[in-house]
Amino acid sequence: MAYVVFLGGVVVVLGGLTWFASWAKRRGRGSGVAGALAAYEEAYRTTGHQSHYELRQQADRKSETGSPDDL
Repeated sequence: MAYVVFLGGVVVVLGGLTWFASWAKRRGRGSGVAGALAAYEEAYRTTGHQSHYELRQQADRKSETGSPDDL
């Protein structure tokens, strides 16, 4: 019986964390966690840190689009 209670608790905690992650992503509130993880990556996993900044630069880049008058 103790195993069932323990597993139920684990399921509830993981479900709550999953819900919180989706809520934070929809509201755009995950930047603080992303910054903390980037600091961890910089300290312990240098290749992961470099990849993080490359992906951020790619996301920030805007593709050049022509003006409608150019047609």
